[in-house]
Amino acid sequence: MTGPKIAIVTGGSRGIGRAAVLALAKKGVGSIFTYHSNRAEADKVVALVGEAGAKAVALHLDTGATAGFDAFAAEVREALSRLNAERFDYLVNNAGTSSNAGLETITEAEMDALYNVHFKGALFLTQKLLPLMNDGGRIVNISSGLARFSSPGRIGYGSIKAAVEALTRYMAQDLAHRRIAVNVVAPGPIATDFSGGLVRDNPHINKHLADMTALGRVGGPEDVGPVIAGLLSDDFGWVNAQRIEVAGGIHI
Repeated sequence: MTGPKIAIVTGGSRGIGRAAVLALAKKGVGSIFTYHSNRAEADKVVALVGEAGAKAVALHLDTGATAGFDAFAAEVREALSRLNAERFDYLVNNAGTSSNAGLETITEAEMDALYNVHFKGALFLTQKLLPLMNDGGRIVNISSGLARFSSPGRIGYGSIKAAVEALTRYMAQDLAHRRIAVNVVAPGPIATDFSGGLVRDNPHINKHLADMTALGRVGGPEDVGPVIAGLLSDDFGWVNAQRIEVAGGIHI
């Protein structure tokens, strides 16, 4: 008997990750999602998933600390049993941190932190979880529109997201023998608390970005979450190693 479809979503307690977990729940997909510091918000997401008719388990994880990945994999095994599954089907490497530094101000420590969370974390967490993943599964990594176009003060963040896009193609190549497809979603400006709520809470910046976007507004998490859930579904089963920008047509 085939068990329930299960996704692992890092950074699933807020923003885009939260929207992805809820979009998956509407499709009947259960989730093991991670949070970094706010357990109360994670518990709210678990409750909302339940209201949608699915199940979720929230686990703490610092995706920038690879030393904790062995222990996390053990927690995933236990969480899978709570979800009546032995293995999982989908992985979303979403957890991230921001940086607003430019070439003249970015520090080595800041760049190392971006690398550890966005690139090294995604690479080695995927590696650690692969033994628990079903063949024929799907992975979505999260990049940014800033990997395609530049913006002042984003040299570290945009550059490391470009590296994530290259990583995605290599993952797709290396996992082909297991029929695991890997794609990358690149959101444009999104109104969340990310980067200190810069897009959401600063009316000037919000309008400036909206004016550069063909559809005339910045995005919300609800614009991105369903795209991630869709890419994980069988409807997009023949899409592999592709970059999907979800940005309303910014800088076109």
